[in-house]
Amino acid sequence: MNRRQLLSLLGISPALLAGAQANAAPAKTQTGAGEAAGDQKFIALSPKGTPPPVQRFPMAPTLKTLDGKTVYLVDTGFFGADLLLKQVADWFQHNMPSVKTVYRRKAGTYPTPDPALWKEIKDNGNAVIMAIGH
Repeated sequence: MNRRQLLSLLGISPALLAGAQANAAPAKTQTGAGEAAGDQKFIALSPKGTPPPVQRFPMAPTLKTLDGKTVYLVDTGFFGADLLLKQVADWFQHNMPSVKTVYRRKAGTYPTPDPALWKEIKDNGNAVIMAIGH
């Protein structure tokens, strides 16, 4: 394993260490008997910061069957998602004709909320398939 891979696994950017001598302050250490007087330790902070805590919520209850249910097919704008969801709708039409599919394009990008769509799905739908890409 090379140095770059090791630093990547530790979450440290090699670019951060490249400029470490110019930007980092040496730590105050006492020179031990085995250390050379010119050896110094540097302290660096992670550029990642501290992520906010994750809010957990329970999954929706599992349906025992999709017969007679409405499944929303939601396109988030990822390239090719509309084609995939059309194939999913065709599959349901041929294999489970009692399932109603409703195609909707989500407003905004994937992480942006779409309150009107969420309300429509809660009021009229039983399940959702979202094409969010890779």
